[in-house]
Amino acid sequence: MSTTGTEPPRASAAPQAPTAAAPKNQRIGSSRDMAGRKREYETIYILRPDSTSDVIAQVNQKVRGVIEAGGGSLLKIDNWGKRKLAYEVKKQLKGIYLFFSYLGQAGLLEEVERNLRLTDSVIRYYSVKIAENVDPAARPSEFTEEAFTKAATPGPDEEEIATGQASRSPFDEEEGAFDFEEAVFGSVDEPRGRGKKD
Repeated sequence: MSTTGTEPPRASAAPQAPTAAAPKNQRIGSSRDMAGRKREYETIYILRPDSTSDVIAQVNQKVRGVIEAGGGSLLKIDNWGKRKLAYEVKKQLKGIYLFFSYLGQAGLLEEVERNLRLTDSVIRYYSVKIAENVDPAARPSEFTEEAFTKAATPGPDEEEIATGQASRSPFDEEEGAFDFEEAVFGSVDEPRGRGKKD
């Protein structure tokens, strides 16, 4: 230690408080982002196959809350039902698929995925950015409270649908809908016999 006083003063060992100018975890958007515009995202997540409608509703409400708290808006939500996975994920061979389409600012997707990662009933998730600089006023929304409530009810298992054990198949035809089999093979009511000419 010098007694001449020519050394610069030492910095104190006490940590200094961060400045209040910029929040620590806030993500700044890209220079490509236009003011007043948002990004369009789609997220698909898979829940454990034994999830009840209460569990599905809680996870859906959690994701909806994150999107709305981040300044985003829901465009569409859909429950695709219980399906067989391509490979085993977290010791599960099936899962309940849910689909969310939404608009949001930069950083919202990361927050949605962080919440899904921390949710025990979610076994897999995947998100995609569909478009940038989407005008929220020009983008039509198919989201309704009725669709949100309906997405909490687990649909029939795809194996039950294939074997005819499901009470109501989501693939039931509506009156006047296009029937592929009828278009290709003709009407089911008019069986074609061998040797008959058309």
